[in-house]
Amino acid sequence: MPLYHKLVRDQIPTIIARNGKKATFRTLDEEEFLVEAKRKLHEEVAEYEEATTTEEAVEELADLLELIHALARTHGTTPEQLEAIRLTKHDKRGGFDDKLYLIEVED
Repeated sequence: MPLYHKLVRDQIPTIIARNGKKATFRTLDEEEFLVEAKRKLHEEVAEYEEATTTEEAVEELADLLELIHALARTHGTTPEQLEAIRLTKHDKRGGFDDKLYLIEVED
């Protein structure tokens, strides 16, 4: 029997049961969730980096966004509040649309 020891989405128990399999889960406390969600972020970033098609890349970005929303809630904010903060930072510092790559700054 494979061991996974990783954070999974909420519907995974239902999906596994629907496939006629049994699995063991436990609910993490807030501190454990934060640790495992950060680990999951790294996993999803690696999967994004390994994506070879636009479709795969977009799927991985959606996974990252789901984790970011969950982490925002863990830190006491909502995805909407997070978006407002993102927009404020965008207004002050811009985004990444121009694809600028800083080489050096002279004193």
